[in-house]
Amino acid sequence: MILSDKTISKMIEEKTLVIEPITKEQIQPASVDIRLGNTFSVVDDTPSGVITLGNKIEYKSIVTDTYLILPGQFVLATTMEYFELPDDLTAFVEGRSSLGRMGLFIQNAGWVDPGFKGEITLELYNANRCAIELKAGRRVGQLVFAKMDDAALNPYNGKYQGQRGATGSRVFMDSDK
Repeated sequence: MILSDKTISKMIEEKTLVIEPITKEQIQPASVDIRLGNTFSVVDDTPSGVITLGNKIEYKSIVTDTYLILPGQFVLATTMEYFELPDDLTAFVEGRSSLGRMGLFIQNAGWVDPGFKGEITLELYNANRCAIELKAGRRVGQLVFAKMDDAALNPYNGKYQGQRGATGSRVFMDSDK
């Protein structure tokens, strides 16, 4: 079941769903608008020019209120909001159509697990032939919340729990190497 604005507001008020900071205007009929944070990270060049799944990936990160994403550039960004989802709630991350029409693809894995706590890292890609100026605090997408039929037996407690800022890949920590 997708949560309504009424239910989202009630859960925030009761603190069973944490979204900080949040304004009343961010709460939409069936979602919450998410805003761009001020942390951006790009993969640092490797001497070999190859990224492997088994080794830690290095990133260059900056904190700024304005970021110019170049044509064909991939950058990690973060939400302005910090989230804490209860064990019986999941969320879908959706980019804004208005930004997609500019050639800016906004995604993450697309899914926020029940029990997740932290800022959401977004993967941004500029498919346009022009650079796009990004501003911290601007709406970049929305979270759609879905109530689960029961609390998760094993809520999220993975390698990104509690993340803050544009957090790079931690795939090298996977147990299935």
